[in-house]
Amino acid sequence: MKTLVIVTHPSIESSVINKRWVEELKKYPEKYTVHELHKVYPDGNIDADKEQQLIESHGNLVLQFPIYWFNCPPLLKKWLDDVLAYGWAYGSNGGDKLKNRKVALGVSAGIKKEDYSEKGRYRYTLEQILVPFETIFLYCNADYRSLFSFYGKENEPGGNEEENGPGARELEKSAQDYLIFIDSL
Repeated sequence: MKTLVIVTHPSIESSVINKRWVEELKKYPEKYTVHELHKVYPDGNIDADKEQQLIESHGNLVLQFPIYWFNCPPLLKKWLDDVLAYGWAYGSNGGDKLKNRKVALGVSAGIKKEDYSEKGRYRYTLEQILVPFETIFLYCNADYRSLFSFYGKENEPGGNEEENGPGARELEKSAQDYLIFIDSL
C-alpha cells in the first residue's frame, strides 16, 4: 500500500526544505500520496471523516512539517485533535484504526543541530522535543518509527535566505535520504 504523507506547512511555496521534499515525493505517485493540509483546508475546517478514510486507504503514515515554536504548525495540531478521535484511533469502541500502522515524522528545523542538544542553546534534542508525537501514536497502538530531520540555521536579521540556507547538494541529499527513510519504514 502507498504511504500517506500529511504535509503541514503554512507557506510551502516559500519553503526550501519542505517544498523540495514534496517535489521529490510527487515524482513517485505510485508510492506516496502527498496530502497538503493548508491547500486542502485553507479555512482550517478539517473533514475528520474524509481524513480518517484517507488514512485507512493507505499503509504507512508520515507527518511532515517544519518545527514551529518547538512543536508542529497549529493546523497539524487541529488535525490530530479532530482526526485521531475516540472510537476511531483509540478507545474501547473499535478505536483501533492506527493499530500496528507504521507512523513517522519528517521535520525541518531552522536551527543548527548542535543547538538541539543537552549542552546546546535549547537544552533538548529534537527527539525529546517531539516526544508528545511518539506518545500520541503509542497511545493509539501505532508502530511509531521515529523521525527524519533536516537541521538548518536561522536566518540572520536582514540576511539572504539563499545565502543562509542549505546548499544545493545538501538539499538534494536530504530529499533522497528522506525517501530512503520513508521506504525503510
